[in-house]
Amino acid sequence: MKKSNPAFYLLIIAFAMVITAPVVAQQKTKPNILFIAIDDLKPILGCYGDKLVKTPNMDRLAKMGTVFMNNYCQQAVCGPTRASIMTGKRPDYTKVWDLKTKMRDINPDILSLPQYLISQGYSTQGIGKIYDSRCVDKQMDSPSWSVPYYNYSKAEEQYYSKETGMPVLGAYQLPATKELAKKYKKEADEKGLTDKDKEEYVSNLLKPSVESADVPDNAYNDGANALRALEILEKLKSDTKPFFFAVGFSKPHLPFVSPKKYWDLYKREDMPVAVFQEAPKNSVEVAFHNSGELRGYSDIPPLLSFTDQKDIGVTLPVEKQKELIHGYYAAISYTDAQVGKLLDKLDALELTKNTVIVLWGDHGWHLGDHNIWCKHTNFEQATRTPMIIAAPGIAATTANASTEFVDIFPTLCDLAGVKIPEALDGKSLKPLMNKTAKSVKDFSISQYPRSGPKGEKERQGYASAKVMGYSLRDTRFRYTIWLTNDFRSTQPYNENLVIGTELYDYDKDPNETINVADEASYKGVAKDLKAKMLTFLKTQVK
Repeated sequence: MKKSNPAFYLLIIAFAMVITAPVVAQQKTKPNILFIAIDDLKPILGCYGDKLVKTPNMDRLAKMGTVFMNNYCQQAVCGPTRASIMTGKRPDYTKVWDLKTKMRDINPDILSLPQYLISQGYSTQGIGKIYDSRCVDKQMDSPSWSVPYYNYSKAEEQYYSKETGMPVLGAYQLPATKELAKKYKKEADEKGLTDKDKEEYVSNLLKPSVESADVPDNAYNDGANALRALEILEKLKSDTKPFFFAVGFSKPHLPFVSPKKYWDLYKREDMPVAVFQEAPKNSVEVAFHNSGELRGYSDIPPLLSFTDQKDIGVTLPVEKQKELIHGYYAAISYTDAQVGKLLDKLDALELTKNTVIVLWGDHGWHLGDHNIWCKHTNFEQATRTPMIIAAPGIAATTANASTEFVDIFPTLCDLAGVKIPEALDGKSLKPLMNKTAKSVKDFSISQYPRSGPKGEKERQGYASAKVMGYSLRDTRFRYTIWLTNDFRSTQPYNENLVIGTELYDYDKDPNETINVADEASYKGVAKDLKAKMLTFLKTQVK
């Protein structure tokens, strides 16, 4: 019998190391990315200075990464802003300005962030609301995912509480609501309505804006999706490729439903009703809307009949305002708990040390300021958004410089160590994160369309708007111009199309009570910001 040859075995081991080296190197040099999207979340988090809200898990993430204090969305409504986040391009390029235009119908060859990462060796998958489903294909933009997308709006039935079952009408768990839903569905059946008309019939009669039910987290869609996401993370642990995993949560989007334990974190009397519920002095009429999204909830119209209505927004009794704000805060805390589950799972799987974590809310939300509710404006409360990014090897910090959502795509490429595609509209924010730069841009740009000078009954669903407002926000001022005749930034600027101008000084007037665009003391500021706006517009012309 021959003796074993040590040199031979060493050669075999060396050969095995060579074969496996690319995989190991790839895992070490390319971090995973956990991409957390939260619907309608404005920056009222502990890490943004809010003393009332209970967000221990998002605050925990903030202590790991960079909190971007002056971040802004490209358009304050789900479909357009998410299209911009995912492609790094502004709405006038994506041509998604509404909630029914499908991004790839207009731009079939547009490149998305996860689609690009697939070409860089990543596996990509998602669950919950990342894109708006109305603006992409049924696979939630199939080119973006190497693994087929999980159900957009809800998890499979097995992930819901056995005690409650799935929520009725996709949202509600109170027994009384479920009974009424059965009653109205039966009425709709007896009327012989189509499926679509049945849904509209029931929602017109039964669509409460809030719900507090003593149920577990997974009685609602976000809690069930969170459980499913944890299982997916466990599987991704053994993946040989780095992963991009997108997890979208729907709350605090209306209706404000969440388990009672999150409502119990707050007292109704402590809810902060907006201090300024009027139009600003010298305001521009086209800047406002009548809160049509909120008006669509069945418990709102009865309140309006005995409440004097102003010319803008929707005027609600203080008691209802406090209830809505209470619901919004409770829904934030509910979603915060789901974020905590993801962070805990990353820790348990020992993935945190090699994972970039980005958390964002797609736009802000009006809570009665200017008498407005919901989003759909160029004002501060609708356009300012939370964004937190934690990356391995980069210490926690706070960035006060101007940033915007088109910056996410290039930033994640930079953090992942892959080449940043050309022609993106944003810039990498890594220099702000590692403190090698104090700013990467002088201002952010948001925009919002209007279909007429008096606003619409509803703030969604239009394909073309006659008026577009472009809003430039630096660290102190907001300068907005409204242009008519279907103007877009891809066209040469025409001064004759301007129908309104706004200027707000947030150092002196954080509640936007006075439009100072035409005041003599701000003449120099207005001139300077207009020049910056026109320079920006020129760069967009095709």
